[in-house]
Amino acid sequence: MAFRHWLNHPEQAPAPLDDRFAGLRQEIQAGASGQLGALNNPGGVASEIKDLFNRDVFGLPQNEESVSACMDRRDVVIGGTNDYRGLLDPQQSLTGWHLSTDGGRTLEAEGLLPPVEIAGTQVPSGGDPIMVAGPDCTLYAASLNYDPGPDSFALPNGIGVYRTDVETLRDCDGGSVPACWPTRRAVSMANTPPPDPEAGDDLVFLDKEWMDVGHSGDAGTVMWVAYAEFTFPTDPLVEVPFTASIKAVRCNADLSSCTDPILISGDDTDVEFADVTIAEDGRTYITWSEVTGELEGEPQTFIHKLRVAQPGSTDFGRERIAAVEGEAIPFGGALNANDFRVATYPKNAVRDVGDDNRVYVVWDACSERVIGENVCEEPVIKLVWSDDDGRNWTSEQIISKDGENYFPTIADDPKGNRLAVAYFTNRHDENFDHRQDVELVSLRPNGTVAKRKRLTRPSNEPNADPFLGGFFIGDYIEVDVVGGRVYTHFNANYRRIEALGEGIPVPQQDNFLDRRHL
Repeated sequence: MAFRHWLNHPEQAPAPLDDRFAGLRQEIQAGASGQLGALNNPGGVASEIKDLFNRDVFGLPQNEESVSACMDRRDVVIGGTNDYRGLLDPQQSLTGWHLSTDGGRTLEAEGLLPPVEIAGTQVPSGGDPIMVAGPDCTLYAASLNYDPGPDSFALPNGIGVYRTDVETLRDCDGGSVPACWPTRRAVSMANTPPPDPEAGDDLVFLDKEWMDVGHSGDAGTVMWVAYAEFTFPTDPLVEVPFTASIKAVRCNADLSSCTDPILISGDDTDVEFADVTIAEDGRTYITWSEVTGELEGEPQTFIHKLRVAQPGSTDFGRERIAAVEGEAIPFGGALNANDFRVATYPKNAVRDVGDDNRVYVVWDACSERVIGENVCEEPVIKLVWSDDDGRNWTSEQIISKDGENYFPTIADDPKGNRLAVAYFTNRHDENFDHRQDVELVSLRPNGTVAKRKRLTRPSNEPNADPFLGGFFIGDYIEVDVVGGRVYTHFNANYRRIEALGEGIPVPQQDNFLDRRHL
C-alpha cells in the first residue's frame, strides 16, 4: 500500500526512493500507451535460472511469497506473491499467482488475482497473498483488496477470497483475467460507505489476512480467513494513532455463504499477524500477537496468543498465551545490518500426535535490542508447542543456529513424520551480517532438529533490486510439505535483467521455488 501511495506521490517517498518512484511513475505512464508490451512473455525468460518461479521480462519485484501443494495431486503447486508487474495491469491488481503442474520444476501459468466487488465497485487485489490447495485440489486464494489511488485509507477496502481449479488456471497466462478465478468475493469490507473525516468518521483498513481450507466436523469443507482490522481516528483529541483487532470469517467450500466477521482478539487494542490452521480432526486454531508498548512509544513486547474452535463450530474457546516475547523485533525497528522492514511474526502448525493435536508456534526474536531498543542484533528462531490446545506450553526452544535469523514459516507433513521450518539467515555472511540465505530445518514431532539444509548459494544481496533497494523484501515467506516433499517459496536477487527494458542487465528481485525431500 505504501508503495502504491509513493508511486502516486513520489515526493512523499523516503530518500533515496523518491527519485526512483518518480522515474518508475514516468515509465508506467509511458507503458500505458503500449511501449512496455504485454504483462507476460512466456518465451522471454532464460530457463537456466535455477528455481525461478515467474516469467517477468520487466525486472519488476516479486516478494511476500505463499505456497501450497495438493494432497491428492502432488505435482500441483500454487504460489502467490506481491507481483509489481501489476503496476502495468489496466486493473492495477497486484497479487500474483504462479502455478506448476510438474511438482514445481517448471511454471505452467501465472497471472494476477482479479478485482472483487466492494460496495458496488470493482476493487483490485493489493498484495498480502495466501494460496491454499484444498481438498480435491480445488485452489483458493486470499488477498487485500483496496483502491490503488492516493486516498486508499478513506475508500472501501476488504479481504478478497478466490476459488478456481487446476484446469481453469492452466488455460490462463498473464493479467488479472476474471475467468481465471471465477468464484470470488469480499468476505469483510471496511469504509462502506466511505467515511467523512471532516465529520469525525474514523478510517478503517483491513490488513495481513491468512487462510486455511479443510474439513471441519458437521460443517464439511470450509475456508477460514483471519485478519487484522485497523481503525484510525480522525478526532484530533484522540491520542492514540490507531487501534486494531483480529477478526475471522468462515465460508463454505464454494464460497457461496460466509459468516459475519468474528472478533478473535477480545479487548486487545494493538494486534497483528493472525495465522489460522484447520487441523485434521476439524478443530480451528488461530494465533496472533498482542503488542504492548508501541502505542505508548515504549519498548515493545509481543504476546503470542491462541484460540481454538471445535470441529464444525464458529465459537472459539478462551484465549491462551503461548509466549511473552520481551525481545521482539519491534515495529519500526531494524536488524543491525539490514534496512528492510521486519518485525516478529509468529506462525503456527498443527500435527496429529495420536491421542490429540499438538499445536506449534514459531517466531523470530532478538538476542539483544540496542540503540533505544530499536536495533535487533542476532535474532533467533524460537519454538513452543502444546498438547492441550494451549493450556500448557513447552519451554522455548531455539531451532536456528548462529547469526541473524528471521521470517520463520512452519508446516506439518500429515503424510510423514516431520515438520518443516524455513527462514532467512545471515549467518553465512560472517563479516557483515548482511547477505542472506534460506535455511530449511526438519523437525521431529517433539520439536528437536533432525537436520538443517542451506537452500541458497551464493548468499543473496537483499539490497540489489533497482526499484526497492534494501527497503522491502515482503513480510514473510512460506514453506509447505506433503509426503516428504517440501516446497519453499522465497525471493532473491539472483537474476540479471534490464529494468523495464532499459540499460544493462542488473540483479533484481524475483520469487523462487525450492523443492526437495524433507
